[in-house]
Amino acid sequence: MKAIVFHRYGQADVLVPEEIEKPRPKDNEVLVKVYASCINSWDYELIQGTPFLNRMMSGIFKPTKIKIPGCDIAGRIESVGKNVKRFQVGDEIYGDLSSCGWGGFAEYVAAPEKALELKPSCLTFEQAAAVPQAALLALQGLQRGGIQAGYNVLINGAGGGSGTFAIQIAKDLGADVTAVDSTEKLDLMRKTGADQVIDFTQEDFTSNKQSYDLIFDNASNRSLSQYSRVLNPGGMHVMVGGKSFSIIKSMLASIFGSKKFVLLMHKANKDLLKMNKLLESARVTPVIDKRYSLSEAADAMRYFAAGHAKGKIVITIEHDK
Repeated sequence: MKAIVFHRYGQADVLVPEEIEKPRPKDNEVLVKVYASCINSWDYELIQGTPFLNRMMSGIFKPTKIKIPGCDIAGRIESVGKNVKRFQVGDEIYGDLSSCGWGGFAEYVAAPEKALELKPSCLTFEQAAAVPQAALLALQGLQRGGIQAGYNVLINGAGGGSGTFAIQIAKDLGADVTAVDSTEKLDLMRKTGADQVIDFTQEDFTSNKQSYDLIFDNASNRSLSQYSRVLNPGGMHVMVGGKSFSIIKSMLASIFGSKKFVLLMHKANKDLLKMNKLLESARVTPVIDKRYSLSEAADAMRYFAAGHAKGKIVITIEHDK
């Protein structure tokens, strides 16, 4: 089968197409014919070997355990292991494989049934592949922040994959949303539902008079004191990621201050059924910027690394008939 693999750590050019053996599912696994995958920051960090925890997972000096990126997949089940109970051949599924070996940049992948859910029928495979990690980062982050109707919510880095989901989910929950990103993403953020938009190249939101009950932070590009300045008493700053030193400072600030700073501990596929309801009711819709073929995966990763993506970047996988 065709797959995109990497044999050393580095930038997008480490991704190369190869013909490899088609996987065989274990007793608790299904074999998925993959029709679409998606690029996330975790995929980019995986091929770079950063942070060091990724090397602990995939190989210290070179990737030996995980050689095929792609944590988000959407496809159709081709075969099932003897202990699989929830799925049958022909089911259309999607899910996040980041906790069970990755492998989405390939024509087929074997995955545990616990990592998958039935794909909403209202979504194409490409739309479904855009959902699992980004949407659940947004949903879990907003829930961790205790979001309520009437909250003033700021989403930093709102024009990317997780950000566009966060805008829609926060609005569905009744919040007033301020979205922050670059000039080229302002129109998208408005269309996605943001009440106010801020161009970070022209304005520093931490210097404004506006304050917020919750900051959902995809960028982590301000100091703790700057974030604290625009958080209401009892407010919360939820980091999707950040440098270790910033995380430690945030934990200490939460212990000794009235404003809370937390790092989101993402749980793969948790709440995916809840997302299904939002997607099926059209209250949330995946935003896709560009589509690339499997052979163009390196180009897709370069585009992602440049930071210009408006929503999600999808890898479409065509199969020989």
